[in-house]
Amino acid sequence: MNIILVGRHHGQSRVVAMSAPVVVGLLCLLLAVLGMAGWAGFQVAVSKAEAEKPTPSALVAHWQARLDEQKSELSVVQQEVQQQIDALTLRLGQIQGRLLRLDALGQRFVESGLVGSEEFNFDEPAAVGGPENSGERESFSAPELTRMIERLEEQLDDREQQLRLLDKLASRQKLEDEMFVEGRPITWGWLSSKYGYRSDPFNGKRTWHDGVDLAGKEGSDIISVAGGVVTWAGERYGYGNLVEIDHGDGLVTRYGHCKTIEVNVGDVVQKGQVVALMGSTGRSTGPHVHFEVLHNGRSKDPVKYIARSSN
Repeated sequence: MNIILVGRHHGQSRVVAMSAPVVVGLLCLLLAVLGMAGWAGFQVAVSKAEAEKPTPSALVAHWQARLDEQKSELSVVQQEVQQQIDALTLRLGQIQGRLLRLDALGQRFVESGLVGSEEFNFDEPAAVGGPENSGERESFSAPELTRMIERLEEQLDDREQQLRLLDKLASRQKLEDEMFVEGRPITWGWLSSKYGYRSDPFNGKRTWHDGVDLAGKEGSDIISVAGGVVTWAGERYGYGNLVEIDHGDGLVTRYGHCKTIEVNVGDVVQKGQVVALMGSTGRSTGPHVHFEVLHNGRSKDPVKYIARSSN
């Protein structure tokens, strides 16, 4: 086998003659060098991979760090959830307090007769129900609960304003009813002398009578025909023992010839309250009450006010 060697500058060439054994030997040497180079590269790669591979202790430390990080994140989430629960609990407590006030208002309406007790019972929870839904059941999320509470608070605000207005109107109506002069000043008895001109029971002359006389049993109750303030409670000429009550708006009632007086000047009395007991003190011929109604200082026929209770 001949090998031709050519110069760098294309100069003179040389021919080297090589035998077959020499060529085979060179090829084997080349293959051996290549094999050793490959094996050395493989060993270098394996060593590098083993160097980069974490040891068991390093792997445990890595996962422990991840676990600690997740625990920290979970703790933050738990704190946020607890804060939301505390906020919702506080709002629910406030709503519960407002509901108790509304129940108290409702109970007042029941006691005042504005609402039928057989229709509403504020001591019992509202009756609700319905067939069970066979569909998918899900719990409410915190944002959904928050929105529900906000809507409930808006409804409570509206109902509370309405009930307060109704309470004011009811109180005003009750006060007007309390101050409304009507009915008889006795629980039992009869009309013995009318309002206007009459024959004087002592001298027989024609005289003016400023009220009506209602006869009855001595010691029986004399009641106020409306709420008001006692402006006189004592003896007055001609009236004997007299009770005078101011009901406002210029209306005053008088109850004369009482046996005893049960109130004092300045007392606030209610409609139907006993203010005296029937007697025959003063200018009187027997047990009765002289009942007067004055409006702005002028006497009015008490029968008109007595008749109001029947309208």
